[in-house]
Amino acid sequence: MKTDMGEPSRKTDPELLEKFLEYLRSERGFSPHTLKAYRRDILDFKAHLREKSFLEADLWDLRSFLVHLRSKVSPSTAARKLSSLKSFYRFILKFQPLRDSRLLSLPGPKVPQRLPRVLTVDEAWALAESPSGKDFFSLRDRLALELLYSSGLRASELCALRLEDVNLETRILRVKGKGRKERLVPFGRRALAIFKTYLPVRESFLKDRGLSSPLVFLNRYGRPLSPRSLQRLVKNYARSLGLEEVHPHVLRHSFATHLLESGADLRSIQEMLGHRRLSTTERYTHLDFSRLARVYDQAHPRALAKKTEYDKD
Repeated sequence: MKTDMGEPSRKTDPELLEKFLEYLRSERGFSPHTLKAYRRDILDFKAHLREKSFLEADLWDLRSFLVHLRSKVSPSTAARKLSSLKSFYRFILKFQPLRDSRLLSLPGPKVPQRLPRVLTVDEAWALAESPSGKDFFSLRDRLALELLYSSGLRASELCALRLEDVNLETRILRVKGKGRKERLVPFGRRALAIFKTYLPVRESFLKDRGLSSPLVFLNRYGRPLSPRSLQRLVKNYARSLGLEEVHPHVLRHSFATHLLESGADLRSIQEMLGHRRLSTTERYTHLDFSRLARVYDQAHPRALAKKTEYDKD
């Protein structure tokens, strides 16, 4: 471990927090957005502690914090905050014993398992093909939607994609995922055709403005396209098709689900998505089973049968 923590017992609470965030940034490669979430979660706990320092906290402080959260946030948000705090205290434990080690073993609130939103194949195809022009913005949007669906990229991964990461001959993208972990992801022939049309138009777009950029996706000013702007454009194209609550991750979920339905194995899907744990990818099997159940209920003659004496009113 490279982080020079010094002596935690002599650090103030702000210093402890900054050391932890620096560790997450430099050693774990966390994004600024993730770091903000960690900072917010830990500062919420600090406000709950009032006069106590982080090093003086015990199990009862953490329990009362969770009780306090119960009426204010969802179980999933409370579970995330608890996870942030456990990571913080595990970091401190690397350098000194905790006053109350039970902080690390407190179970979080039960979070209901929610299946991800997924588009049908027809909806995903219609969305990917909705930008129809040949200008810079239409081609950029068409390529972005195509890669979100056909390669399962995260919004942040797509926005960080560089020209040097694209191999048109092998149809492979070198993607930098969470924690700066790299993976290779294939893209389809449709994406290849859009790439070949878009890249010269992109070059002219930059040349006309006297600009240059190593990134594939740019905004109207020639600067990097932000994940927030990408979310907005996906939402707008989806709404034009009558689809609500669609964001880039819905296309990523659709990518994984449609692969699974077509017979792809979980390990391959895990690799393409960049999941660290197979259990994260396995949720798509639950989604697949739920779809099978709906198909059964709608189609099987026994499922469609009228009520019998065994059914309760």
